[in-house]
Amino acid sequence: MLELNKIATGFTILYNNFEIIRHTKEKPFCIVGVGKGKYSMDHGMFKIREKLQSKYLLVDYTVIEESIKTITLEFTIIDDSKFQITIKETKGNIEILFTTDDTNLNRLWISFPATIDESIYGCGEQYSEVNLRGKKIPLWCQEQGIGRGDPKFFTFLADVFKNAGGNAFTTYYPQPTFVSSRNYFCHIETTSYSEFNFKNNLFHELYIWEIPAKITFGKYKTALQTIGNLSILLGKQQILPEWLFDGIILGIQGGSDIVDKKLALCKEHDIAVAGVWCQDWEGGRITTFGKQLFWDWIFDSTLYPNLPAYIEQLHKNGIKFLGYINPFLTLDGKLYQEASSKGFLVQRPKGKGEYHIEITTFPAAILDLTNPDAVMWIKKIIKQNLIGIGMDGWMADFGEYLPINAILNSGEDAEKYHNKYPVEWAKINKEALEETKKLNEVVFFTRAGYTYTSKYSPLIWAGDQLVNWSIHDGIASVIPAGISLGICGICNYHFDIGGYTTIGTFKRTKEVFMRWVELAAFTMVMRTHEGNRPADNWQFDSDEETLKHLTKMVKLHVKLKPYLKKLTKDYIENGYPPIRACYMHYENDKTLHQLKYQYLLGSDILVAPIIQENQTTQRVYLPPDDWVHLWSNQEYDGPGWITVNAPIGEPPVFYRKNSQNEKLLSELSDL
Repeated sequence: MLELNKIATGFTILYNNFEIIRHTKEKPFCIVGVGKGKYSMDHGMFKIREKLQSKYLLVDYTVIEESIKTITLEFTIIDDSKFQITIKETKGNIEILFTTDDTNLNRLWISFPATIDESIYGCGEQYSEVNLRGKKIPLWCQEQGIGRGDPKFFTFLADVFKNAGGNAFTTYYPQPTFVSSRNYFCHIETTSYSEFNFKNNLFHELYIWEIPAKITFGKYKTALQTIGNLSILLGKQQILPEWLFDGIILGIQGGSDIVDKKLALCKEHDIAVAGVWCQDWEGGRITTFGKQLFWDWIFDSTLYPNLPAYIEQLHKNGIKFLGYINPFLTLDGKLYQEASSKGFLVQRPKGKGEYHIEITTFPAAILDLTNPDAVMWIKKIIKQNLIGIGMDGWMADFGEYLPINAILNSGEDAEKYHNKYPVEWAKINKEALEETKKLNEVVFFTRAGYTYTSKYSPLIWAGDQLVNWSIHDGIASVIPAGISLGICGICNYHFDIGGYTTIGTFKRTKEVFMRWVELAAFTMVMRTHEGNRPADNWQFDSDEETLKHLTKMVKLHVKLKPYLKKLTKDYIENGYPPIRACYMHYENDKTLHQLKYQYLLGSDILVAPIIQENQTTQRVYLPPDDWVHLWSNQEYDGPGWITVNAPIGEPPVFYRKNSQNEKLLSELSDL
């Protein structure tokens, strides 16, 4: 029920007695304006500035409609144009809609009441923070950056030479959505650049570079209900194919002979391998950045002679085969020539030809996903060249690089299409599965995303982390990323075990790889990556101890299969993510609202991964419940901090005593 209450110099609007809007002449809840953005892009990183031309405070108002279901307010702008705001109840949520006769308006500031002790979550995939209170978050799809401020000198150098350093809030997967500890969510229906400012004690201010289609506000009784209903609003991910829970996916490059040798080694060590991920199925190239791929989506007969027959042989041995694709085309490939001749590529402004983007050290053309013929063409390639030869999955990489001054086939503004591009890329991949009736058998995974990616991408991965211990771009960063994505409606999340980016002195060590394996065992999917410089990195088969450690952790992950499938069912039925912020089950514990490097896997497992070098003990905060330490079987009463031993092979993990899954969880340490 909506209720409009007049106060001294304005009004409040309540929804079921909860204040959602407060407006006064001194602090209007809504401001509109006109501005123009200025963007510069280098290697997928953006610098964004603005020239603000005008700004209008919406102060004086007239009530056009008032009922328990709908309230419409009309404001007059200085030039006598009208701006209407309608707040209405729809399907248990509140929608805020905007109507204006001033077509020049393209900026909106809107404020919602806040409290001093409120915590804020969401905004898509955030690598450095979980609780966003006190922060201002830019929402723009781009590369996450290399270093992202940790270490500072390295990030500075990355910025100087490639504008590639990033910062604490650069992300592949932003989303204009936040969730409050007061158990409401707010989602903006926009694809334009936005900034969410949570720094003020009294209000949250959202700044959108357009007049958005609508804002949806949902208020519920509990954190679980709030996040569950947000998942329903955004669209849920599909159920993963069964085979993904049966072992690890090993990232292996170099051709079928190397794959066979490594699989034989895994068999010798009793490592359960669900599949091999051969990203170089289409060939490779060596650049100054490292070992990269040849972006022409036809199998390389030198590395993989008769790949369809090889995949069939792997299938007979119970091994799945996964590949790689992205929406770029290398200029020295066959498919580029075809796409270029048919006009399927993004164009430069003023008739200057195709947009060729330098990714790392080589240029590539970008598919125009607004062109229906181009979409049909790339789907045909996916169906024939990937699914058609027997692939069981692939990495559907990239999606962040659309220049904002690009000319698109549809005539759409590239500035507004930029954030939408990765969503359409995921949609195309899903449609290829639907049209070949492979949706429940074949999987693809994406890194770039935005609103509604959850409807199309069955599996998210965290992107390209440094192969080290850095807080903002190493092993630690994948934990807040998983928690924040879960809050924003994502169920199936994983990461490159060991990270990806090897650069300068940053090389993957044995210890960080083994700790990354432990963390991955307590997620939905385990998958390794050799990295951009495989020879410099510690790999899963670099020594005997690492192989034995991997065997143990993969067996543990497979043992968890019934539990992980229950979590999937919980997500499908209720919208609850498997990786959960600890506060979601213990809302009144203020300490839990501040934690970002430990999480709940479902309601019954608490994971506090080791994220620092040479650390063999861990300080863990136990929520208010009875907990059992997985490895020692020692029981603890929460809430409170404890310190436990955590040698390699025994990551800090606890399970909830007397839970329905206690028998299964108590047996994990026996492996």
